[in-house]
Amino acid sequence: MAKYMDPDIQDLVAATKRKPADGLEDVLTKLTVCLGQKALQEEEDLEKFKQDLFNHGILNYCATALKLNFTKVNGGYNTAVQTADILSACCVGIGYVNNSEAFRNQFLLLVADNLLSLADSLMKKALRVKSEAETTRLFRRVMDSISWLLRAHHHLIAHVIDSKHYDNIQLCEDEDVAGVLLSVWLDLLGTKSSRIVEDIGDRALNVIMDDTVYKMSSFQNPVIGRSGVKILMHIVSHDNSMVQVIVRRYKGLAELVVKDWRGKGFDAVLDRLVGLLKSPPPRYTDTKGVQAERVRAACVIQAAWRAHQTRRRLKKLPRAITRLQRSFRERKRREEECVERRRAEEDLRLQLQLRRQTANRLFRQKQLQLIELLPADQVKRYLGEVERQAALVIQRVWRGHRDRRSLQQRKYHLQRHRAAIIIQRAVLRFLECRRAQRASAAPWRGFRKITPERRAELQKEVDEYLFLHSRGGVSEQRCRELHSSTQQQLREWLSSRQEAQRQQQHTQALLAQINTDMDLLLNAPSLKESTAEHCDVFRSRSGPVGARARQCHGAMMRAAALPWWQRLTWDALNADLFHADSQEHALVQEGWELPTLYLGGVRHDTTDTPE
Repeated sequence: MAKYMDPDIQDLVAATKRKPADGLEDVLTKLTVCLGQKALQEEEDLEKFKQDLFNHGILNYCATALKLNFTKVNGGYNTAVQTADILSACCVGIGYVNNSEAFRNQFLLLVADNLLSLADSLMKKALRVKSEAETTRLFRRVMDSISWLLRAHHHLIAHVIDSKHYDNIQLCEDEDVAGVLLSVWLDLLGTKSSRIVEDIGDRALNVIMDDTVYKMSSFQNPVIGRSGVKILMHIVSHDNSMVQVIVRRYKGLAELVVKDWRGKGFDAVLDRLVGLLKSPPPRYTDTKGVQAERVRAACVIQAAWRAHQTRRRLKKLPRAITRLQRSFRERKRREEECVERRRAEEDLRLQLQLRRQTANRLFRQKQLQLIELLPADQVKRYLGEVERQAALVIQRVWRGHRDRRSLQQRKYHLQRHRAAIIIQRAVLRFLECRRAQRASAAPWRGFRKITPERRAELQKEVDEYLFLHSRGGVSEQRCRELHSSTQQQLREWLSSRQEAQRQQQHTQALLAQINTDMDLLLNAPSLKESTAEHCDVFRSRSGPVGARARQCHGAMMRAAALPWWQRLTWDALNADLFHADSQEHALVQEGWELPTLYLGGVRHDTTDTPE
């Protein structure tokens, strides 16, 4: 069986399906009618209706709508104030709801924050435009809604005092705003609840008293003075011990109120407050001995310290407020200058655009006048030339745009191409050095014996070349003799070169030995300090050789520890040490015979005779 739902609730739920900016006014109208009808019925029906509003999310819809920008909503801030009134009325006297924890700790806090934000916005708007009394009236209505909400839910007072929007309202120096704020606390403390002071808490109560005393000392409006005196009287009436707290925290308050507020129309209440403040403190009997005396001493010290701190804050507060107002006015002035500068720039831009359009229009008119002067047969040619020039301009602009757009892409590809060239150059140099190093370390790997098939192919190529390029004057016998003498000279040159190389190596070894001996002599100890081991070093020929070998080995190890890009340079500089003689050594070691090496002439058959 489906649960019964009130038809009014069904209509409201259907209306909340729309966005708050569009359907808020319709929801408020229906809510006002329904609440008016339920108020004429039994109290239980009204309470049940409010609970249904919360359970079906209608109140949450209205609370969320308070965050809208009401300058763009139908009805403006009047709609916002109407929403605040309905919300505060529905949150009071709602009774027990299903999810009471969420209602108390989440929903009510959301409503309080949104109401304070709306009040802050209205206050700033009222301060900007002082001549609009309607905005001040709307601000007062919102603050009355907050007061109505706080009187029913005392746990929201501490949350409201900690809000940044309440700080903005509290620091405002406007008399109307100060009067409205004091009226909120006056209505709250004027309730007949005996636990109002306990529910507010000491910290929140101190903040309220500090704000009240400060506004009484800063303004001369009788409304503010009457409200402040009544607030203090309500606090004292709820708790008599607060008299001594007020006297200790605000020394000289009785003289201040008498001096500033005597004769302003509320002397009766003022005299009662002054009488309480000037009454002698109650005397405490020493019934608990030393412990009670220590407690009283601690209370006196704490009271004196709090009074000192309060006086310091009161002295610094006007200066801080003055500094804050000065910085706010300076910022507002800069914003106005910025707006004025942008307006001037916009006006200049519009003027330039208007002048450009005017000049263009005059140019077109003159152009039409000149076209009218042209003969009929030349008009078509002139228009064609104009179209061609326009097409050229459009094409030039488009090509420039296209080239500028592809410039970054071309730069990226060119950079990659250059990087690839650098990497390839380094790799090729490295590979060339490694090949040279391998060839110098194993020269026999560079030459291979010619196979009989390859020898026959080469012999055939030589015969064909000699047949095609025949030269007279040299016989076969002469060519053989030249070949033999050439081979003999080549052998002699290679043997003499090996002997010269051996002598050069011997000379370098002797020079290295001499240098090593000189280093040993320079580093040798004196005759007094020398021992038999030092003498053995100079008598033995293996000592210098070993020292030189250790130096060479250290140099090679240091070269091996270098990075690869430095080893490329080192290998290139040292790769030619053994590379020059590798091919010659291979030729001698292999013992090649070159019987078909000819330096010139023609190869004849045995039957031919030389010319």
